Amino acid sequence: MNRIVYMVLRHLLIVPYWFWKIDHMGKRPDQYPEQERYDYLRNIIKTINQNGRVTVRGYGEEQLPKENGFILFPNHQGFFDMLAIIDTCPKPLGVIIKKEAANWILVKQVLRLLGGIPMDRSDIRAAMEVIKEMTRQVKEGKNYVIFPEGTRSRKGNELLEFKAGTFKSAINAGCPIIPVALINSFRPFDISSIKKEQVEVHYLEPIYKEQYIGLKTREIADLVHDRIQTEIDRCIKVAK
Repeated sequence: MNRIVYMVLRHLLIVPYWFWKIDHMGKRPDQYPEQERYDYLRNIIKTINQNGRVTVRGYGEEQLPKENGFILFPNHQGFFDMLAIIDTCPKPLGVIIKKEAANWILVKQVLRLLGGIPMDRSDIRAAMEVIKEMTRQVKEGKNYVIFPEGTRSRKGNELLEFKAGTFKSAINAGCPIIPVALINSFRPFDISSIKKEQVEVHYLEPIYKEQYIGLKTREIADLVHDRIQTEIDRCIKVAK
């Protein structure tokens, strides 16, 4: 919380303009192409992170598919996760977020800018409709982020079990699955300090349709989970 307040105070004079511009661009997708909208938001986030004393290191961006129409599946550590992903990912992304957060001030405007979709996790039928809509958009070339844990891990760099259902959209779209390992993404906002922090985002080797076809959603979920946890464990061991 200390860092959030610090970030707001550091950008107090420019925040109203950023808010207006994000809202303006998000309401006019025909006037502002997706890449332009995304790049504008990404530059803001880079500025916020840097001035908020958080260094975000990206690894493996070159492994992202050249063609759009893929889904990122990162572990979920907290509110800073999307700031880290957008900071490091050059390709525009939509995001699936919980419905209760979709109407928060600024989150609502950013969600519209990105073309994201809110999901009511308590309504199975509504959640399936979201999966269908995301599948349709991915087939048309839009990229997405969805957190397969469903909720943030409270164990730092240790993952929760992945929910198999979150992978149905990728299977139905036949798109590349990109495991993403977030390391120390919980620290900037969970620790009551504004000291310098470093967050790492590792884009792992894509899993293409030819590799997961025939696997059950549970098997795919476990495969992605284990690849991410292995990468996190490897990086933490190297850092010691």
